[in-house]
Amino acid sequence: MALNLRIDPFTPQRSTLYLEGRLDAISFGEFDKQADKVLEQMNTGSTLVLDLSALDYISSAGLRSIAKARKAMRARDGQTLLVNPQVQVRKVFDIVKAVPVNEIFQNVRELDDYLDRIQRRVLHEGEELE
Repeated sequence: MALNLRIDPFTPQRSTLYLEGRLDAISFGEFDKQADKVLEQMNTGSTLVLDLSALDYISSAGLRSIAKARKAMRARDGQTLLVNPQVQVRKVFDIVKAVPVNEIFQNVRELDDYLDRIQRRVLHEGEELE
């Protein structure tokens, strides 16, 4: 199976890429090309979410592509978060330690709870600075 990539309605602050199929030596080029289009439009400090719920397989080429996207987001003082990884894909990330465990979420609710905590912390720190 090839890779199908769907992009949520784009916003410069937060965009979600939905990956379906296989991210491997055959499909990584298409992923890179589509991700680059999105990344070019992301604002400083924004968030890229990769939804892996329909990703069945990831190879080292796929890991490199995700690392490349993460690096591009860090250059913009942004972050890349992964949600809904299938068990076998999560195991690959665990084995190679390609993505910090605090950037992988079991579902969107867990991601939203994390983002909520971050925003509350920023607001709380801002109140202390005033």
